[in-house]
Parts: sequence; C-alpha cells; structure tokens
Amino acid sequence: MQSKDYGALHGVRILDLSRILAGPSATQLLGDLGADVVKVEKPNEGDDTRKWGPPYVVGHNGSDTDESAYYLSANRNKRSIAIDIATGEGRELLLRLLENADVLVENYKVGGLKKYGLDYQTLQKQFPRLVYCSVTGFGQTGPYATRAGYDFLIQGMGGIMSLTGEANGTPMKVGVGIADVMTGMYAAVGILAALRHRDATGQGQHIDISLLDSQIAWLVNAGTNYLTSGNLPRRLANGHPNIVPYQVFDASDAPMILAVGNDSQFRKFCEVAGEARLADDPRFITNVARIENRDEICGLVQSILGTRSREEWLRLLQAVNVPCGPVNNLKDVFDDPHVRARGAHLKMPCDWAQGGELNLLSNPLRLSGSPVSYRRPPPRLNEHEDEILTDWNARTP
Repeated sequence: MQSKDYGALHGVRILDLSRILAGPSATQLLGDLGADVVKVEKPNEGDDTRKWGPPYVVGHNGSDTDESAYYLSANRNKRSIAIDIATGEGRELLLRLLENADVLVENYKVGGLKKYGLDYQTLQKQFPRLVYCSVTGFGQTGPYATRAGYDFLIQGMGGIMSLTGEANGTPMKVGVGIADVMTGMYAAVGILAALRHRDATGQGQHIDISLLDSQIAWLVNAGTNYLTSGNLPRRLANGHPNIVPYQVFDASDAPMILAVGNDSQFRKFCEVAGEARLADDPRFITNVARIENRDEICGLVQSILGTRSREEWLRLLQAVNVPCGPVNNLKDVFDDPHVRARGAHLKMPCDWAQGGELNLLSNPLRLSGSPVSYRRPPPRLNEHEDEILTDWNARTP
C-alpha cells in the first residue's frame, strides 16, 4: 500500500499553463491527490484571479496582499514559476520542463499556442508520452471554436439559466462559477483516464474539454427529460420537475426545505402534520397526481408549515425520516456541527499570511489508503523558480 505521506498521484508531474478557474480547479484536485503541479505564469502579472478581489489575504503587516480569496480557491498544492512563452528563452525553458512532465494543462484560445510551437500536434512528436489537456469555452472543433468562453455566457448558452429562477422571473445563473468548476472536474477525470492509458500503452493523447460540452452534460435529468419528451421545462424556482412537494417553504420564522421523495414519505409528512386525509386524497395520493396538482398541494403544504417554527418542524420530520433541512447562509454552514466534524474548513499554514495560516475549503475526497494531502499553500508569483528548475532538471546546461 502506498505511504500516506504521499498520495495516489505521487510522482506525476503536471505543467499547468491554465488560468482563472476551470483549469486551475482540475490541477488543484490532482495536486491534492499527490501530483507535483508547477503553475506557469506570465511574468509580473500572473494568474488574472490574483487581482480578483476584495477580499484579499491580509499580510503580516496588517495590510492586504495582492492575493485574492478567489485565487486561493483553486491554487493549493502548486508551485509557481514565471515564464514568458512569447520569448525564445521562455519557450526553451518550457521545453526543458516538458522533458520531465507527464501532463500539460492549458486554457488558451484554440490555436493560441501553435505560434509558439507549444500546441499538441507539435509537442507530441517530441513528447509522445505527454498527456495534453486543452480547456476552452467551446472545444477544438465546431463553428464556435474560436470564441472566448466565460462561465456566465456558458450558463446561458448551455441551458441551466433557463431552468433557474422564479417561474415568472428573470433567468438566473448559479451563484458560483459552476460551469468552470464542473469542467475542471471532467478535465481531472479525463487526465486520470489518459494517464492510465499512457501507462498501459506508452502513448499520451490530447484531451479536448470545453465549458459548453461540460455544461450540457450536467443538465442530467433536465436534459434527458427534454430529449425524452420534447417538452421544454419551465422554471420552477426551488421546485423539482419530477417530485412534489420538493422545494423551499416558509416555516413561521425561517425558510426550510421539504424534500419528499416518495409516497411513503408524503404520508409520513401528512401524519406528522395532523393532515393524514391529504395522503388519501386522489389529487395527492401518488407523486404523479401531486405533480399534476402541484400548485394546490404546495399551497396546502405552505399553509401547514407556516404554523410552526423551522426548528420544530425539522425535529418532528427528521424523527420519522422525512427529508428536510434548513436553508443555511455560509456562517450557518461552517458553524454546523456535522460540517465541522467532517473538516470542510481547512486552516492551512502559510508563512506570508497574517497569523501564519489561510482559511480554505477542504477537498471532499476521503480515501482510506491514499488520502489527499495539503502540502503547499497557494503560491506567490514565481515563488518557486529555483527549486522547480532544480527538481525538474531544467536549468540551462
């Protein structure tokens, strides 16, 4: 069994030329699993997100640093080196690093690296074992391939905004860059599969992953509902297209979620609420019937839940295993005893931050034999040039 001092990907070297969120999310995940990730950044500028604040990390002198919380979210377990790939010297240095790399990740526009001789078609001839992952807005092919892609645009074009928001309100995006994050997840899975293939065959390959493709893939049941029926789904606010009642309701003092997943749970809810008759009403007796009479049953449930406090309802319903829960703000989330027990809040040592630590989100993976590790805080720009050149045998001969 591999030592827990390392990780499942110990020994895998990743050259990360990506910026913003999708690519960095993928490489942070791989770094958490033990990979050696070298973040290649533009001299004097670095990753755009370093400046995407406030908030910024407070330094030892009590003043803001130039490292934003946004940047921190996707750049743990990496080392930084500044290289200007537009210069011959920079390209030569990158090629020396590639001699020891297993994976290259980039999110330049389609064809953007070809003029530097750093595209996959060129590099595969010199580095046939290299796994090369290209993250773009629209993919390497198709009529939109040359367009720049942004999470907000992709959420709109990929359909999720048509499903999100109040029934008669404006289409809404998800509150975080979910198209970027999910693309990073798919990219990480693709890289792991390509490494497995490389180890079996000796051949690397090109991974073409796009925000739009990923966004459409994670439409999941909403997408297949449409493809199966041909019917456009309507926005249901917090409602569910296939299960009722399954949404946010207002208790007497605070909003809560009631997530009735089957007829048995609906009956239990009705009994706890003192309204057992509703479970036998032909309009509500099955989930199909409740969907057909969505507005009526949801109105009745709202009237019932409005009679007691959220805490009281959660206690009563959880006691009979009816799925329900609060609508937490972020303070509630990180104060929750279960969340605390699971260690979702990571306090990571950092010698350039005030108090000597950074507040980050933990990796959710729990691996018994090769657990994730938190070895390095997000790096300062070009912080590790000397050690990278030494470790990767990339110094000028």
